[in-house]
Amino acid sequence: MSQAVLQLNETRAALSAAMHNKDWEAIGDLDRQCREQVDVAMQDAERDEQALRETMEQLLALYAELVQVCTAQRTAIGAELTAVHRSSKGAKVYQMFG
Repeated sequence: MSQAVLQLNETRAALSAAMHNKDWEAIGDLDRQCREQVDVAMQDAERDEQALRETMEQLLALYAELVQVCTAQRTAIGAELTAVHRSSKGAKVYQMFG
């Protein structure tokens, strides 16, 4: 397995850990690194096609899971903002008549 594929696997593992910890800042950094490493791996003249294919499939599955986690997080934040907005409106009404 080439060094580029090994690095890509390490970054994928770190990205998975960051996703499970909901470390959004690390996810952003690791996503950038991952894209750069994919470019390097694809340009590696001595790459192992099978190993690269397997790594890319694992990466694709991880990104699909990451999209689901991000969507759930966005939904939760949206619900929180809606609750805060309603609470704020209720407080204003209370102040008007209180």
